[in-house]
Amino acid sequence: MKKNIAVIGSGFSSLAASCYLAQAGNKVTIYEKNQTIGGRARQFKKDGFTFDMGPTWYWMPDVFERFFQDFGKAPSDFYELEKLNPAYRVYFGADDYITIEDTLEKICAAFENEESGSSIKLRKFMDQALDNYNIAIKDLVYRPGVSPLELVTATTMKKIGQFFSTISKDVRREFTNPKLISILEFPVLFLGAKPSNTPAFYSFMNYADFGLGTFHPKKGMYSVIDGIKTLAEELGVTIKTNQNVEKISVENGKASALIVNGEKINVDVILSGADYHHTETLLDKNYRQYSETYWEHKTFAPSALLFYVGFDKKIENVDHHTLFFDVDFQKHSQEIYDSPRWPEEPLFYASFPSKTDSSVSPLGKEAGIFLIPLAPGLDDIPEIREEYFEKIMVRFEKITNQEIKKYVIFKESYCIKDFVDDYNSYKGNAYGLANTLMQTAFLRPKLKSGKVKNLFFTGQLTVPGPGVPPALISGKLVAGLIEKEKKN
Repeated sequence: MKKNIAVIGSGFSSLAASCYLAQAGNKVTIYEKNQTIGGRARQFKKDGFTFDMGPTWYWMPDVFERFFQDFGKAPSDFYELEKLNPAYRVYFGADDYITIEDTLEKICAAFENEESGSSIKLRKFMDQALDNYNIAIKDLVYRPGVSPLELVTATTMKKIGQFFSTISKDVRREFTNPKLISILEFPVLFLGAKPSNTPAFYSFMNYADFGLGTFHPKKGMYSVIDGIKTLAEELGVTIKTNQNVEKISVENGKASALIVNGEKINVDVILSGADYHHTETLLDKNYRQYSETYWEHKTFAPSALLFYVGFDKKIENVDHHTLFFDVDFQKHSQEIYDSPRWPEEPLFYASFPSKTDSSVSPLGKEAGIFLIPLAPGLDDIPEIREEYFEKIMVRFEKITNQEIKKYVIFKESYCIKDFVDDYNSYKGNAYGLANTLMQTAFLRPKLKSGKVKNLFFTGQLTVPGPGVPPALISGKLVAGLIEKEKKN
């Protein structure tokens, strides 16, 4: 039976879910608070420069392919994809870096160059990572998190020890070189937790990194948003922007309407891809399934201080993706998770998409995106942002042996306050809930409300978790639950 479905938000998960729901014959309308769609994956343009405001890494291309195949399409129908070589560069000090290239063979050579015998250990580690990838990404993550039994299969029972060990322990059991350890622990940062708190099973992220590689969609990640938007509209989805959802109305225990910009809109089903905590505040208190205490005790992924910078020159000695691990990773992670505060010496990441894609900056200039991971909920004022821009510019110039600050045409910052203002993000987190053992699968907030019929959730605070590929999967999972509910 055809349903009138309202979707709150237009990030990856909301757009994906809308496509599936429209394909099933429903009338689907997206209500987006901001002027443009995309959620955290919005785009910023200025003076001929184009920046992805959120995700900049395109990993797990098979997940994107599987999504589009569900509609008889391919990513190439909507955007052009290029595999990066090198995938990224990791700096450990001035003129001290390791380059991660585009094949496992080349990466093994880089490891061997750093530490004799490490390539043999890496191949063994990657065999396990591939095995985990096949179990997780091709099967487990496509389960909706409604029961612990979803995790109980013949293959996962053989892996049970990996759920109770950690990435950090497994890596350090095989590797002693601190640089190689840092590189192997890096991919799980996308899951929002410390490697020492992330189950070893999540080594499948290393396969995503070394086995599948890093890609760049021409014109940036926003071209993927544009592609899914085009697909959604072809399927009949209506997308409305500047639509602030103020309340979710409940009648007889069922979600019945949205109040949007003061207007009541009656619907059959409500799906929220907005911040989960915020969405529940749109309900009367007795209809909220998670208390403030519940959210306060959860481990959230970091927030971030971002800078979008236009440079009046080409930047040297960097790659499209460049990581700066020249300071103590353990100390910075403690300042995010254990004793939340502004970090003394932060690790940071820099992206220069114009190294690959000439469409994102004027000729002879460079578009730069800088990201510092932070604890959510910190005080965020302009003076602190400026202080940290100075910090990373000084280190950047020293490490890469060049002047860049005097070539800044403009810079725009984005931090905790902006995440709250633009996305109603809980404490200004950037990535959702961390994938720790106690926040995995059925232990995450549910896709379906336990208190209000016909109310559903999707996105990075529910299953499967943070990241763009999981967001696409989350959209598929919740659409499946909604369709199942219709039949009952």
